Amino acid sequence: MASAATTMAISSGRNFWCLCSSLLLVVATPLAAAETKLFESVQITPASEYTFGIEGPAADLDGNLFVVNFGKPGTIGRLPAGGSVSEAFTALPEGSVGNAIRFDRNGTMLIADYKKHNIFAIPKGSSEPGVWFHSDEMNQPNDITVARDGAIYASDPNWKGREGHIWRIAKAADGSVQGQIMSAPRPMGTTNGIDLSPDGNTLYVGESNNGQVWSYAIRGNELTDAKLVKAFQPDTIDGLRTDVTGRLYVARILKGTIALMKPNGAVEREIALRGKEPTNLAFGGGDGKTVFVTQRQGGFIESFRTDQQGREHCLQRGRC
Repeated sequence: MASAATTMAISSGRNFWCLCSSLLLVVATPLAAAETKLFESVQITPASEYTFGIEGPAADLDGNLFVVNFGKPGTIGRLPAGGSVSEAFTALPEGSVGNAIRFDRNGTMLIADYKKHNIFAIPKGSSEPGVWFHSDEMNQPNDITVARDGAIYASDPNWKGREGHIWRIAKAADGSVQGQIMSAPRPMGTTNGIDLSPDGNTLYVGESNNGQVWSYAIRGNELTDAKLVKAFQPDTIDGLRTDVTGRLYVARILKGTIALMKPNGAVEREIALRGKEPTNLAFGGGDGKTVFVTQRQGGFIESFRTDQQGREHCLQRGRC
């Protein structure tokens, strides 16, 4: 083709441009496809930006990603949309350390403070955390998820006792925020990763000590109809998220993968990661199909593309 291109370049500048355009298209198309290949994870931030306690990623609708423990405990970092370096966003009050971040439908950032037993709230457009809920009865609020009606479900593990609970926290009719431990049909292990089904009727809970993921039907302040979804090896699961089709994405903290599985527990694939100690994950990007993973090993963030939008991203946009 080189000789043909040379001949055409001599005979006609216009024909040369057309041929070159075609060649560029042929070359560029495979590269573009490679950049968007599904389920291939890449490291997107430098190592050691975050502490060993890197956790709780959550993305807002502007594409910013927020992660706890940026540089030192008790802080929150922000990775701007399309960025490769995080920046300081805010710091929690003295003694508080965040473990999870979520956004509600109004764009309010909610942070679980496992040290001081708080749920902080930061209104959209602000960076100042205020206490939204506090209870001395908590072991530690670990992970949280937000329902369509604004209620928060919080995992509350007792690591030493190797057991845990789930809290439901919501606004009462008088505007006050109230929370209580949900009754459950079985003793729970160390409750950790938590998320809802797309219809909001099922709560998924990961128990880190035994490696099990359970589902429960929600009946007000009660959890019913307990079902074992999947049993992984003990101490190998951390955070989890759901997408709009109801599939679960589970961080395999010692295996270095994200297990993508159906609601019945059938694993579709194990998504290989760059680091071996993923703590949590979140959906973000413009279409909600980019999955961001926090890596305790190295203190960095990596990401991959998936084929479905995250439930929480859909909820923020008011479409779920």
